Order: sequence, then C-alpha cells, then structure tokens
Amino acid sequence: MKKEQLNRMATKKGFIAALDQSGGSTPKALLQYGVPQDSYTTEEEMFDAVHAMRSRIIMSPAFSEEYILGAILFEGTMDRTIEGVPTSEYLWKTKKIVPFLKVDKGLEDLDQGVQLMKAMPDLQLLLERAITQGIFGTKMRSVIKEANPKGIKKVVEQQFEIAKIILKAGLVPIIEPEVDIHSMDKQASEKILKAEIAKQLALLNSEDRVMLKISIPTQPNFYADLQKEEHMVRVVALSGGYPRNKANNLLSKNHGLIASFSRALSQDLHIDQSDDEFNEILGSSIKKIYEASIT
Repeated sequence: MKKEQLNRMATKKGFIAALDQSGGSTPKALLQYGVPQDSYTTEEEMFDAVHAMRSRIIMSPAFSEEYILGAILFEGTMDRTIEGVPTSEYLWKTKKIVPFLKVDKGLEDLDQGVQLMKAMPDLQLLLERAITQGIFGTKMRSVIKEANPKGIKKVVEQQFEIAKIILKAGLVPIIEPEVDIHSMDKQASEKILKAEIAKQLALLNSEDRVMLKISIPTQPNFYADLQKEEHMVRVVALSGGYPRNKANNLLSKNHGLIASFSRALSQDLHIDQSDDEFNEILGSSIKKIYEASIT
C-alpha cells in the first residue's frame, strides 16, 4: 500500500486538500461555513461540527482521486469515522486519496522573527496510532515573519529534527516552514529559507523521502531546484490567506508546484446549501485548484 501511495504522491497529477484546521482556526472555518460560535458550547461539539463539514466535503462526488492526490487530517478527524469507517481508511479505500496527519501542537510566541513549533511530548504515541490508522505521512507547521537568518535556521533545524523521528517511524513528513504572505521582506526570507532547507536535505540518509509545503514564492519557480532534489517526493504550496483566485493565479506561474489549500478550497461552501449546490460549488473550486496545480 505504501509503495502505491508513494508513487501516487510522487508522479500523479492533482493536489492535496488541507482539512486540518485545529482548535485555534476551527471557529473561523465553521463561521465561514455558516456555523456560528454560539451554536456549540463545548470543544467536543465544535469538533463534531467541523467533522460534519469535512465529512460532507470528503463524501462529495466532486472530491475524487481524479483531482485530489491526498488529504491532510487533524488528529480529531483521524479519530472519527465517515459512514462508520475510520476517516483515513475511508479516504484511501473508498476514494484512493492518500491520508496525512497534522502532528504539530501549535506555535510558540514570536522570537527572532519566527514562530517555532511547540513541544510534542506525545509524538511517538501519535505516530504509532497514525500507523495503525493507515496514515501515509504527516504535516507540521512553523511560521517565518521576518528575514532573520538565526530565526529561520532554528525553524528549519527544528523541522528536520522532528522529520527524522517521523521518518524513523516509517511515515513521510511534510515539512512546512510558512513564510507569512504579509511579511515586508518575504522574498529575502525565502532566499534564506531555501538555503537552510538545502543544507538539511543534504544531511538525510539516501533512503529518506520527505515533502515540503511552502508559501507560494515571490519569484515564480524559485523552488524548482528543490522539487528535483533526490529526497523530495513533492513540493506543495499553501494558500496562506490569499483568496482562491489570487492563490490559483500565483500558483499557476510555478511549474510543477501543486496546491495544498485549506481556506481557498472551502471558501464558498455553506451549511445551508443543498447537496447538489454544495457539490457543484466544491467541484468548481477543486477543478480550478487542479488546473493551477498542473501547469
């Protein structure tokens, strides 16, 4: 199974759906979907509501292997079911979409122009649970807000330190050092970031395979050399807060770079839409992101 999934991620056309909003971003995602904050009172009810939204997306006929290679899940989504089947199993066995799991626990406060990942004391247990659920890979996010060489170096070193633990467990890590799209020196940050990533890739074992998730670069095709690097399965891009049309337009200028969009994927979906309307809007969104991902 893993060999088939690895081949799919490395060679097929399509993009990754990011369905991994966690505690901090979930209320905003639900509000966009038409579920106000006063409609749930506990965290469990909130996650039940967002799981219902994600299930509706995943079960839609528009959400198909023709356009979507993989989907990133939040831990609570992995632990829930769709039509009585564990979410990750449903994704692969029913849809042929490769399941990934978000493993980070959020961000530290801003220091040296960056936000490192918080400690993950239960990472090993989570990875073991992910393997039993048929998860293929993981994702973890840091944020870069300033072109601070020391801070960016720390971000990349931390990402690869955790990535090696994930690799040892038998999973494929998506390394995500996001450069804030509103940063005043975004392009300078990207130059430092790429150099630090190249250094860390050179230190991996020959058999190690990783993925990279980055902000759409200021200069088109800036990460083209990393896309061809021997350890790299795929380089994917987040929408970073851009509206879908702008994100698609910027992405389409980067040959071989594919989307891993969250808000840009679901921005026009609403709880009150009929299934036909929901599926039509989701299908249109998916096709547009797909077209931008195959340039």
